Amino acid sequence: MQLGIIGLPSSGKTTIFELLADNSSLASNSAKANLATARIPDHRIDFLSSLFKPKKTTFAQLEIIDVPSLIPGMAKNTAQFLASVRKADALLQVVRVFENDNIPTLSGEINPVKDIEAINYELLLADLDLIEKRIQRINENKKKNTMLKELGLLERIKDTLENAKPLSSMDFDEEEQLLLANYQFLTNKPILVCLNISEEDILSDEYDGKIDLYEYAETNGINFIEVSASIEKEIAQLDEEDKRIYMEDIGIKESGVVKIARLMYSSLGLISFFTVGEDEVKAWTINDGTVARKAAGKIHSDIERGFIRAEVIKYEDLHDLKSVVLVKEKGLFRLEGKEYIVKDGDIINFRFNV
Repeated sequence: MQLGIIGLPSSGKTTIFELLADNSSLASNSAKANLATARIPDHRIDFLSSLFKPKKTTFAQLEIIDVPSLIPGMAKNTAQFLASVRKADALLQVVRVFENDNIPTLSGEINPVKDIEAINYELLLADLDLIEKRIQRINENKKKNTMLKELGLLERIKDTLENAKPLSSMDFDEEEQLLLANYQFLTNKPILVCLNISEEDILSDEYDGKIDLYEYAETNGINFIEVSASIEKEIAQLDEEDKRIYMEDIGIKESGVVKIARLMYSSLGLISFFTVGEDEVKAWTINDGTVARKAAGKIHSDIERGFIRAEVIKYEDLHDLKSVVLVKEKGLFRLEGKEYIVKDGDIINFRFNV
């Protein structure tokens, strides 16, 4: 799964990318997409690691792409931007809200709503172009009568896009979803808007245009998070104790980067199950709705093939009792079969025989 980080020049997009990747030397080429792996912070892994004291602790991870900044009106740049966006499974759009005379903007003004619309417009145009070309091919096809269902669906999507509404605003039944499965649409990707705010404004919780921005987001169904990249950079440079003290001093309970990572992980429909022991405590990433046998295959294909049972403990039960022995004594330890749907936070030991 890949998360594409998008935005206009000087939005702070690359800074957010570096913070998510926990590496400030990754983005070496602003004209090309840069790749990295982001660790998904999880307090549950922290607790399990403190409980089992393993030799190794492994968090869930997500591949992230620093997509080249969009420069509206430049055809080559737009093509590179759209090509990178197509590879992503979800998008994080970084939007500049902060004022800084030393960092110029393309338009010469700070206008978050206009910046959001500039990128959304390109995504809509790309989907509309794809739809129109497909409609034309169907109309020219001698077997058009066998594709009327698809044609009607595409015409409905075309009307939606022409009214400046994304595909994500539409509802599709199972048959329609199958018809669209092979299309690489852009406006149906999960998207989170990251408002990059100055340190002063995020601490005061006030900035120019805030009310208008909130109203626009509500009207258009836009999910957003407010982050100060400058504060996040300071936090990233501190050790854990200094980090805790600094965040308490400025009144922040949780790092914005941690919030972004968690929100984007869930927006992709991903969950984590855990394996624990003295050697390693590890978070394994699976799609929500995955059955136990398939989840076992994430660890090793032999475990999936020889699956017998899954020994399952709810994270909350272990957290409350702080002992596997006590969990078993309380009757909270379960044996599940291959069709059991794994829940987020399940602690699992797979029984298998090959």
